[in-house]
Amino acid sequence: MFYGEYEHTIDKKGRLIIPSKFRDAFKEYDIEKFYITRGLDKCLFLFTENEWKTQESKFKSVSFTKSESRKFNRLYFSGASDIECDKQGRILIPKYLKDYASIKRDVMIIGVSNRIEVWSKDAWNEYYNSSKESFEEIAEKLMTEEN
Repeated sequence: MFYGEYEHTIDKKGRLIIPSKFRDAFKEYDIEKFYITRGLDKCLFLFTENEWKTQESKFKSVSFTKSESRKFNRLYFSGASDIECDKQGRILIPKYLKDYASIKRDVMIIGVSNRIEVWSKDAWNEYYNSSKESFEEIAEKLMTEEN
C-alpha cells in the first residue's frame, strides 16, 4: 500500500506533512487513525490502525516470561502514540519519538508496504549508503532461505 521515498521537513510546531500519495491511499482505504512508535534501526514506524492491531496481536502472542520479549514489548508499546492527520495532511510527532530517531528538521518518509517509516535524513542516507551494495546478496540469501 505504501511505496517510495519522500524528503520532507518538520515545521516549527513539530508537524510533518505526509506525502500526498500516502494521503490518497488513506482516502481510498478510509484510513483515519494511525499508530506511531519506535522502529528498528533508529527510525519510527507508522502503522494504520488495522495494521497496528495485526502487529500487536503478533507481539502479544510472544511469551512474556522471556526477558527479550518483555524488553522489546516495553520499548515498542511504551513508545506508541495514536495520531490522526489534520486537514492539511500533517501529523504531530511526539518529542520523545523525534529524540529516539534523532529527528531535528529534515526527514525521509519511506513507504515499506504495510507501514511507513520516518527517518532523520542523515540517518536514512547513512543506512541506505551502507546497505545498497549488499542489496542483491541479501535478496539472494532471503529467497534461498524461503525455498
